[in-house]
Amino acid sequence: MKVVILGISGRVGSRLRDELLQRGHQVTGIARDVSSVPTQAGLTLARADVADSARLVPLLKGHDAVISTTRFVGSDAPGLIGTVKAASVPRLLVVGGAGSLEVAPGVALVDTPQFPAAYKDEASAGRDFLSVLRGEQALDWTFLSPSALFEPGQRTGRFRLGTDNLLVDADGNSTISMEDYAIALVDELERPQHSRQRFTVGY
Repeated sequence: MKVVILGISGRVGSRLRDELLQRGHQVTGIARDVSSVPTQAGLTLARADVADSARLVPLLKGHDAVISTTRFVGSDAPGLIGTVKAASVPRLLVVGGAGSLEVAPGVALVDTPQFPAAYKDEASAGRDFLSVLRGEQALDWTFLSPSALFEPGQRTGRFRLGTDNLLVDADGNSTISMEDYAIALVDELERPQHSRQRFTVGY
């Protein structure tokens, strides 16, 4: 497939790049600054701001899917959806956050007292982004939330999938490596199981 990664220079974007290229996909990586991204076979790089629809549309045209890894604070969900549709790309996959996952019926992680204040704005913006996606009926979208602890680590290929509830292990920990997250998202790209849905991944 021909896949765009918005935010190719970030930690998650770089791991998605590696996973996609390893599986033989053609990747177009887009970021405001791509100077730190190494050149690789199968990878095309372009500089653009995700908010610049006029610049993005021609870069997205001809691709099978767009993966957005960009931050939610300051993002424009309707704008991004409109840009993807204007470029006639049929699928949008979004790297989500854990904050909107439920820890009890009707209780999101971001609304619990122990949720770190430093991440609250981003988590709340991610929940708002997901809400906009859930109202979108034309574009085929998917929103993948990681577990609560989401850091670089090992690529094990062993993880669990869930839907709207935070996944925790037997010890009460909620974790996933960025490498295993990338596997789960590219699996979804190749074999769609969550069309117009949010799902989650964790150990």
